[in-house]
Amino acid sequence: MIIQLKSDINANQKEALIAEVQQAGYKITEVKTQLGDYLIGIGKKDFDIRKIGQKEGIQDIHIVSDEYKLVSKKWKVAPTTIDLGDGVCIKDGDMAVIAGPCSIESEEQIRKVINHLKENNIKMMRGGVFKPRSSPYAFRGLGLDGLKLWYELAQEAGIKIVTEVMQVSQIEEMYPYVDIYQVGARNTQNFNLLDELGKVDKAVMIKRGISGTIEELLQSAEYVFSGGNEKLILCERGIRTYERASRNTLDLNAVPILKAKSHLPVIVDPSHGIGLREYVTQMALAGVMAGADGIIYETHEIPEKAYSDGQQTLDFTQSGMLADWIRRTFEMRKSFDLV
Repeated sequence: MIIQLKSDINANQKEALIAEVQQAGYKITEVKTQLGDYLIGIGKKDFDIRKIGQKEGIQDIHIVSDEYKLVSKKWKVAPTTIDLGDGVCIKDGDMAVIAGPCSIESEEQIRKVINHLKENNIKMMRGGVFKPRSSPYAFRGLGLDGLKLWYELAQEAGIKIVTEVMQVSQIEEMYPYVDIYQVGARNTQNFNLLDELGKVDKAVMIKRGISGTIEELLQSAEYVFSGGNEKLILCERGIRTYERASRNTLDLNAVPILKAKSHLPVIVDPSHGIGLREYVTQMALAGVMAGADGIIYETHEIPEKAYSDGQQTLDFTQSGMLADWIRRTFEMRKSFDLV
């Protein structure tokens, strides 16, 4: 059960409401976010919501059977819009394009990527300054100093920043310099990190775990929402299967399923999803047709010289063509009435 409270509810009204719902056999958790105040009721008994639906202080009440309640579409039919300011949004009925290198490497590289994005009307740049690498000897990013430099250059260009946060201690120091915190596949079930991201007033994009189910991705998002942050984005980035012909298996089934189950926007990452440069474009366009609200992919001036993930990274020519094709494919999708 989800009870939406009115903004002017007083303490006595709330206390009486909680007591009545508890008496009906429900455990109550209060959730206060940037956008609303909710009571989440967990219980197994049947409950006639008409008994409390008209009480003072209640805006609305919903029965939600899903384990993930706040991110469920069963109570919030209208899709969530992530507004990053300056007219940059990620939302249903639109197509966001996010591009950039796997790793932020240098000032020169940042400038070249930003120029490429501006030339192709791309408003959001991805990149890693803290890199979780399988090998401890691989390049692991420029850290906070690299993020500050990137932020300064991106601000001048009107570009929004999407970058990965790896641990709780990084959240506060990164806060002034990011527009979207990315939770990578290895941290999707780092519940301490998710709890803390629930306390910030910035967007969070959660990537599906390496072998994670759709349900587990939604539960991870529920952690952040229940912590107080409604600004959430889901990302399908491929899962590990028995197949070895590609880096991962990009599960495009997940896109329409997530869109049906949740009100949150869904992004597809074809670069990590397949891991092979020659197929990234096809999988990106397939993601658009599957119903994604955006595509995030990797680009570098010379992928062969990239510090990381060069094998799945597009060069600027390929990237510019893909950005154009993404938009054209989205317009085609709209003409099919699939939006």
